[in-house]
This record gives sequence, structure tokens and C-alpha cells, in this order.
Amino acid sequence: MSAATATTIDADARIPLRGHLRHTGALIRRNLLWIRQDPESMFDAILMPVVFTLLFVYVFGGSIGQALGGGQDGYVQYVIPGMIAMMSMTLSQGVGTGFSQDFNSGVMDRFRSLPIGRGSVLFAKISVELLRMLFATTVLMIVAVLVGFDINHWAGLFAAVGLSAVFASSIMWVFLTLGVILKNAQSVQAMGFLVLFPLQFGSSIFAPTNSMPGWLQHFTDYNPLSTLADAARGLMVGGPVAHDLWVTLGWSAAITAVAAPYAIHKFRTKN
Repeated sequence: MSAATATTIDADARIPLRGHLRHTGALIRRNLLWIRQDPESMFDAILMPVVFTLLFVYVFGGSIGQALGGGQDGYVQYVIPGMIAMMSMTLSQGVGTGFSQDFNSGVMDRFRSLPIGRGSVLFAKISVELLRMLFATTVLMIVAVLVGFDINHWAGLFAAVGLSAVFASSIMWVFLTLGVILKNAQSVQAMGFLVLFPLQFGSSIFAPTNSMPGWLQHFTDYNPLSTLADAARGLMVGGPVAHDLWVTLGWSAAITAVAAPYAIHKFRTKN
């Protein structure tokens, strides 16, 4: 570690908690103003819930719904909670690509030259991405109601969204790390696709897992997106919740405990 890096870390450690919170708030405002100036950056949060909902409900809803015994209407009740889980994972990738773009544009060099908490930069990024995820979830639920989803448990809906936000925040630390260590946003996006694709489709988000091959069922049993989707389904539609809820919270805590310190360390020491 260079002397300049050590000095930066020591200075960061001397900033009080109140200072970190003030810096985080200022950076959240900066990121929100950036979105206001570049509204196209919200297209994924607006269009993705619409496209995926219509695609899966009207293309796969009939056949999978018959297997579930409820037709297309039954599939709507099944897939929408799973798609809330999917939103938490898919939109988390944006924090890594945005972070990488900020590095390549020189913005992060400017931030690291200022007397602000280094962790504040990362916490602000995560906070804004969580707001984007909540906005996308709102769009998803509007479309879901239009295609026939029945909201019978409002408290369960809010609990499912909150659980998805907790899990999303843990995954964002992974993508922040990728945004620091990989050279460009394209690399982050490619790596994110390799991570997201098997986790999303090798889960119970879009279809029950009991018809999958045995080896794939073993994978889905340990896939945190399956437990998140099943917990959201139980909260919103009804069914067992406790096991999937605690497993999802356990995954979230474990991922955050490993990824967050590493992401902050790599950000502080990146040359």
C-alpha cells in the first residue's frame, strides 16, 4: 500500500459518523440530479417490468398455468411475486456499470480527492439504485394489476418489497466490487449477465422446480433467488413463509458481510 493511499484511509477513518451521513446525503442528491438530467437512464426501470410481465404472462402463462392447475390467471398469481425478486437482482447490475462509468470518466478521482468519506460514495450509489428498484417495482405492480393480479395482502406486498430491497442491497455490493476491479462498464455488464442468467432461470421465479431434473433442483434449493421468490409468494399470495424468509435474510447478511468490506477496501486502494 502506498503512503498516499494509507494517508487517504487514515483521513477517512477520522471522519465522524455525522460527517459520513452528510456526505452520503449530498452524493444521493447529486446522483438524483444526474438522473433528472439524463432521464433515459430510467428506461430500464420503466420498460423492463412492462416487457417481462407481458412476455411471461401472455407467452408462457397459458401452458405453465395449466400445469399449475389455474390457467393464465393462476400463473399471474404465481409469477408476479417472483418477478419482484427478479427486479431486485436485475436492476442491481446497474450500480456496477454506473460505478465503472464514473471511474472511467474521472468523476471518482474527483470524489477521492475531496475530504469526504469513501464509503459515502458507495452508500449513496446503493441508496439511489434502491430507489430505482422501488420505482420499477411500482411499475411492475401497476402492470400486474392490469393483467389480473389480485392484491389480497397489502402488508404482505410491502413486506415482500422490503425483503427484496434487503437482498438487492447485498447484491449491489457484489456489483460495486465488479465496477471497481473490472476495466469498463461492458465488462461489468458481461460478468453480470453470466451471474444473473443461471440464477434467475435456475430458480422458482418463473416456474415450479418440481419438474426440473434432480441436479437442477439441488441447485435451486441453494439459489437465494428461489427462496426470495418463494418468500415473496408466501407473503403476497399465501403459503409457508418462515423458512424461505430466514434463508433469504441469511444469504443477504452473508453476502453483505463479505462483499461490503471488500468493495470499500478496493475503492479506497484503487490506483
